Amino acid sequence: MGLVTEPHVHPFLRCNIWHLRGTERDLVVDAGLGVHSLRAGAPQLFDREPDLVLTHSHLDHIGGAHEFTTSYAHVAERAHTPATGTLRRGRLIDALGLDVTPYVAAMPELLVDAVPTEDYDVDAFAVRAPRSCATVVDGDEVDLGDRTLTALHLPGHSPGSIALFEPHEGVLFSGDLVYDLDSGEELLDGIRGAVVADYISSLERVADLPVTVVYPGHGDPFGRERLLTLIRDYIDSRGGIIR
Repeated sequence: MGLVTEPHVHPFLRCNIWHLRGTERDLVVDAGLGVHSLRAGAPQLFDREPDLVLTHSHLDHIGGAHEFTTSYAHVAERAHTPATGTLRRGRLIDALGLDVTPYVAAMPELLVDAVPTEDYDVDAFAVRAPRSCATVVDGDEVDLGDRTLTALHLPGHSPGSIALFEPHEGVLFSGDLVYDLDSGEELLDGIRGAVVADYISSLERVADLPVTVVYPGHGDPFGRERLLTLIRDYIDSRGGIIR
């Protein structure tokens, strides 16, 4: 398994792009922001023309999806018509309906610190729709030959957020459902489309699974003990109530 990230993107939008090589087919989980071409910058992802599974359709996860032949997403994400996106903090706050936490307020106005070419226009950045986007639903299986992952519909961060779970190894590709950042930023529910009640239910579902390691959409992997701590802390922070 490999990991690709976009080094010149601010951590808030720096998505983990996970690459799984199977005996029969390859899979990529999420596609990053797409400022720079993945085919040019990470050609190893395309050695066997992998399928792409989008955990959700926020710009930092779907931006590079147009470079893949086949993509999959939950229907509630409307991935075939993604929001245009922006690299400007102020515009992003407005576009996402983002709560202005101290972390968000401290972000630079421009969320990249380098561009692919001298003439690259940061204000012309726009998310492109996937070439072909099929629907994935809860319980669908992705068979790579030597490993099979199950799609889990886990709304809360967004209506159609999914994760991929490999029961045999206890591996969870969590997208933005749960992550552990050095910044201490809490799980993001102050955003348009997020629903705290759904978030709590989804986290409770994951807590009941035999997860041993989480490969998140942002930040480093972590184990079961940390997973349960993050889940407990989030639910406690929301009072364990539905709002």
